[in-house]
Amino acid sequence: MVRILMVALVTLAMAGCASNVVTDYNSGVVFGDYSTWAFAADADNSSFVSLDGNRVQSAVARELNRKAMSKVEQSEADLLVSWQIVEQERLEQSGLGLGLGFGTGNFGWGLSAPPPVREVKEGKLVVELVDAKSEEVVWRAASRRYLNENQSPENRRKLVDEVVAEMFTKYPPELD
Repeated sequence: MVRILMVALVTLAMAGCASNVVTDYNSGVVFGDYSTWAFAADADNSSFVSLDGNRVQSAVARELNRKAMSKVEQSEADLLVSWQIVEQERLEQSGLGLGLGFGTGNFGWGLSAPPPVREVKEGKLVVELVDAKSEEVVWRAASRRYLNENQSPENRRKLVDEVVAEMFTKYPPELD
């Protein structure tokens, strides 16, 4: 009995450590051929970068530098880095619904309470690496995390750093 309980706890703990990052890549690409990168020009041609945008760009630059890749001008880059943050709201139920009922013969009465529901705001960071010559996405990573508007700038920076670092543990992809 104790052994079964231990196995269940270890399995639950491992599930809690599961990665929040999903990656996809072009298996026909030789990633070792890429040595330089640059941020892609914004599609909307906006002239400013948000605070979180600066955090994302700093984290991406740090991770690509760790991969021994050099940042260059866009016209000289092998890879162009494109990213976006998408905010989504969804409803989340937590807890149990309760019900109580009684009756006799052909008559009965019941009362129930649904589980509590709350609105959750999630942020999804998507990073894409685009081959500069072919203009095709060769690698993509996405991760969802809870967003809290009351986070301090330091906590937001730590969250972005953690997410981007986790993404780039899967770059370059290991091909079978």
